Amino acid sequence: MMRACRREPVERTPVWLMRQAGRYLPEYRRIRAQVGFLELCKNPALSAEVMIATVDRLGVDAAIIFSDLLPILEPMGMQLEFLAGEGPVIHNPIREPADVHRLLELDRLDSLGFVMDCVRATRASLDDGIPLIGFAGAPFTLASYCIEGGSSRAWLHTKSLMYTHPSAWHDLMDRLARAVSGYLLAQLDAGAQIVQLFDSWVGCLAPEDYRRFVLPHTRTALAAAAARAPVIHFATGNPALLPLLREAGGSVIGIDWRVELAEAWHTVGYDRAVQGNLDPAVLLSDRDTVRQRTLDVLEQAAGRPGHIFNLGHGVLPQTPVENVLELIATVKGFRLNPPAPASL
Repeated sequence: MMRACRREPVERTPVWLMRQAGRYLPEYRRIRAQVGFLELCKNPALSAEVMIATVDRLGVDAAIIFSDLLPILEPMGMQLEFLAGEGPVIHNPIREPADVHRLLELDRLDSLGFVMDCVRATRASLDDGIPLIGFAGAPFTLASYCIEGGSSRAWLHTKSLMYTHPSAWHDLMDRLARAVSGYLLAQLDAGAQIVQLFDSWVGCLAPEDYRRFVLPHTRTALAAAAARAPVIHFATGNPALLPLLREAGGSVIGIDWRVELAEAWHTVGYDRAVQGNLDPAVLLSDRDTVRQRTLDVLEQAAGRPGHIFNLGHGVLPQTPVENVLELIATVKGFRLNPPAPASL
């Protein structure tokens, strides 16, 4: 995994999965029947146990801390709650320019100590050969949650503030970018070897809006961590943003399933590693289909150093465990044939 992040030659493609510890696993469902999601995230020992059990069960090549994008917003003044059947809700959303001043600077990370404790506990229990990934939400995705107050299909409140009050928007994004930067560094200090930035909602933007309203802040969020460790920069929803994700930063660019891997890597540039990009819904099909579609992605990588196999987003809750195991076995059984050197 670490060699692939650095685009060094590897014997086989490394594999891990976003939401690899989730509701599709019976072991996870048993734990969740006894404890709420946010409570689980704030219990370092239990969070570490969930991820270690998942790594052992699946045989993946990396662990990611068991947490969520949104707890960082609580010490910044957002009233966060996870409601059954509804997901995260923020009860005091930011809707007007004056509301931005309610978002506190994250000067200290004491209130997020449970995340760093989770990093330490997970790292201590992992095999030395398995790297640990820390993560954070990107400034745009966090801002959208703050403004919408929960999930959205059209991001109308977010875009309204962004277009109508650009000064307040940039103030909000500045605060979030500084917070994310410090949060990622703290996870590296606690023992993570890699960090991933999730921009789960940024695909709702046109490229020009991304460049103007998002890119400078994402660059700020990533820069300090990127100077210390591999950074995976992942966004979903709009392949036209890939060149801008590269510009914003990241030694590895995460690719979602809405574009073929070969095309995406050509767009990103072969001087960056890529991660992805099987459609998670493929895992709802039969094992033969899972195997063939996994091979299709691997073959598109063409043996080029720097490919990390993953889904184009997280494992869906309805996914059969045996299909996940089939995917991982297929990746592990695939032997790389490096591309022939270019003729002079």
